Amino acid sequence: MIGGDITEPEPGRDWAAFQYEIYLNGMTGAVPRLPADLTRLEELAEARLGPGPVGYVAGSAGNGSTERANRAALDRYRIVPRMLRDVRRRELSVELFGARLPAPLALAPIGVLSIMHPDAECAAARAAAAQGVPFILSSASSTPMERVAEAMGDGERWFQLYWGKDREVTRSFLDRARTCGFTALVVTLDTPLLAWRPRDLDQAYLPFLRGVGTANYFTDPAFQAGLAKPVHEDRDAAVLHFVRMFGDPGKTWQDLAFLREHWEGPIVLKGVLHPDDARRAAAAGMDGVVVSNHGGRQVGGSIGAADALPGVVEAVGDRLAVLFDSGVRTGDDVFKALALGARAVLLGRPYAYGLGLDGQPGVEHVIRALLAEFELTLALSGHTDAAGLTPEALG
Repeated sequence: MIGGDITEPEPGRDWAAFQYEIYLNGMTGAVPRLPADLTRLEELAEARLGPGPVGYVAGSAGNGSTERANRAALDRYRIVPRMLRDVRRRELSVELFGARLPAPLALAPIGVLSIMHPDAECAAARAAAAQGVPFILSSASSTPMERVAEAMGDGERWFQLYWGKDREVTRSFLDRARTCGFTALVVTLDTPLLAWRPRDLDQAYLPFLRGVGTANYFTDPAFQAGLAKPVHEDRDAAVLHFVRMFGDPGKTWQDLAFLREHWEGPIVLKGVLHPDDARRAAAAGMDGVVVSNHGGRQVGGSIGAADALPGVVEAVGDRLAVLFDSGVRTGDDVFKALALGARAVLLGRPYAYGLGLDGQPGVEHVIRALLAEFELTLALSGHTDAAGLTPEALG
């Protein structure tokens, strides 16, 4: 549902003004708690947080070649600035799934955020709501969806589904998410099995086996119905039940009909890299796709996501909302993704590091810094409309 009734937009936000806020605060001797260069966050997180949690967020499949390919793909594209254009007023807002968003950004679904900070998903969701960007809650969150929704208030929220074997649990998740005000369903396709992830294996670290990242399952009546005893009486049995039903390598395109039947709002398929898969998504009545390789966490040696983006846009960009993630770290990355045809980008690891380093304020810093840099890049390259970027802006 790219179209639909569009809500009235709020006045455009001056994201770029964040830099002057920082400079003015500096007049009192205050400097930001986190760096303005978001590529430094991983190094800081490595130094301050435990190796298991940081490795789980930062780690990739295999030897990390796909994560490197994501960065190489984005770096191959270069922005060609244009001069003497009136860029006094910029418009970053975009229309997506029946709403106008203040910027072409959403926080990607990341599970088990309690390993990064005790406030976990609620802190990240409050940060997203405070800045007006959508928060995508992972099925594998540390916090039940009802609590996250309450923490967000009226903030735009989407629900990410790990599509497991138990249809009744899936149906229950969708009912709960709808009741909680999640407006779009983001279905991750690329994780029917857990990939070979050496950083996690070297630490023998998988949070789910400790009952972390299972909150939506352990609080779900359909999941509980499959247990011989309540979760609190036999936690190990609950974990084992979760592990057995979490992934389903038997799913096919025909199964999408079940989701379409049980979810009335927009459905977005995450993990699409081939134009033919994008066409199949359109044929199945989906509303969008996310061009993504899970940040390099699932298939070592995979194509870089930005290399796949133009082909998917050409195939379905006139029919579906094409979103992008995997490798986004800077404002110029956002610029490039939009110029290649993405309607918006999902930001992942950087906000998780911001959460781990400074809780909700850390996530807000990441959002504001990324969008300030993007707006300045947009203007200094001679452009004023985020939604109007085209490949001609790149060399």
